[in-house]
Amino acid sequence: MDLATVIGLVGALGLIVAAMAMGVGIGPYIDPQSVLIVVIGSIMTLFINFKMEHMTQFAKVFMLAIKPSYQPDFPELIKKLVEYATQARRDGILALEGPVANEEDEFLKKGLSMAVDGNEPDTIRELLEIDMEQMDERHKTMASIFSGWAGLAGAMGMIGTLVGLVAMLLNMADPSAIGPAMAVALLTTLYGAMIGNIFGGPIAGKLGLRNSDEILAKTMIIEGIMSIQSGDNPRTLEAKLLSFLPPAQRQSQFE
Repeated sequence: MDLATVIGLVGALGLIVAAMAMGVGIGPYIDPQSVLIVVIGSIMTLFINFKMEHMTQFAKVFMLAIKPSYQPDFPELIKKLVEYATQARRDGILALEGPVANEEDEFLKKGLSMAVDGNEPDTIRELLEIDMEQMDERHKTMASIFSGWAGLAGAMGMIGTLVGLVAMLLNMADPSAIGPAMAVALLTTLYGAMIGNIFGGPIAGKLGLRNSDEILAKTMIIEGIMSIQSGDNPRTLEAKLLSFLPPAQRQSQFE
């Protein structure tokens, strides 16, 4: 579980609710008409903008920001690739056939299997890079749902504000109707801002970071497989892979 995401969501919502409770209470900030316009309305507009296959994964992708299905352990990945390189250099690349069959990382398993089968390096790199690029596109599309939600919620909030103002202007002769209409006008703006700045934008940003980490892991795997196939010294391979990491994380296992 991503503790930073949980702390941020709970903290932001908690502070807003606490501020409401310290004022006039939470009740006045709950308005069904505003919920229909902003929350439901913005989600409906997402259906217009994206395919059904994307929208059916909305909740699943949201949960990935809280509990990612894949969190690369870069030092462990480097250690594993160096071990494969050491075995291949000592016993030949065909010796990896057994260990590769038990490899849990499907991307690494696919690349090493092609290397063991004797495919050309350019062919292996090309196929793995296509796989990585397609994954990148899928992830960016799903993240764009949430960045789109942020913008659409703000727009629906503005529409709700206009709806409330029209209702207020049409009932200027009835003072009792002005308050509820003004409440709708303001609360729709509030809801739009909350969705955009607590859920939409930040979740899209976190999904982007998840994608960047996975792209980096796959890039390291590709470079590792290329080095293993070419018979590079394991120390050289480790030095190459460590260069992908920040200096503080560059810990060699040969030291």
